[in-house]
Amino acid sequence: MPEALFHQIDSEKRERIIRAGIAEFADQSYNEASTNAIVQAAGISKGSLFKYFADKEDLYFYLLDEVVAGLIAGVSTGAQALKGDVFEVILRYAELEFSWHMEHPVEYRFLKRAFAPDASDIHRKTGERYGAVGQSMFDHLLSGMETGRLRWDRERTARLLQWFLQGFNEEFVRRYAACESIPELKERYISEISQYMEMIRKGVDTDV
Repeated sequence: MPEALFHQIDSEKRERIIRAGIAEFADQSYNEASTNAIVQAAGISKGSLFKYFADKEDLYFYLLDEVVAGLIAGVSTGAQALKGDVFEVILRYAELEFSWHMEHPVEYRFLKRAFAPDASDIHRKTGERYGAVGQSMFDHLLSGMETGRLRWDRERTARLLQWFLQGFNEEFVRRYAACESIPELKERYISEISQYMEMIRKGVDTDV
């Protein structure tokens, strides 16, 4: 977390640092990201940056916290209204997330890079830090799902869908890591996840 001094500087300067940091971590891996580039873009000295943050990792997770909080706030209202068929709920939520991504392309690139699976220590720490957040969002998303037509109980069905989504999202990010077009990614994502959801639906829905 940043030092108290960071919150005492004027808001315009604080925003410059945040924007510069997000842009650098969006374009570079954690190890390759340069604090020199960040301070240059923000128009501050390197000494000043480390008066605000203990180190590069402290800055990184503060920025990632900010972006994750922005995503949650951006989709929470729409997500709360999602009720009914669990398969439709998941597809509609995917569209909500991608709509947010289209409005925040730099933040999207940061998130995509931050959560792309790799063997680095920073990725392990990221998973530990945000795993509970993802679980909470998933549980809330499925809280209003209809279960009457399912072959299996709600809890097992929810876990099956969670495991599928985790694996699908990791694989999707890996395969399309080089794609920068968010509209194209959204089209591919919805198309592919819809096909898999239909396959799963036929395995758990008694009316299919």
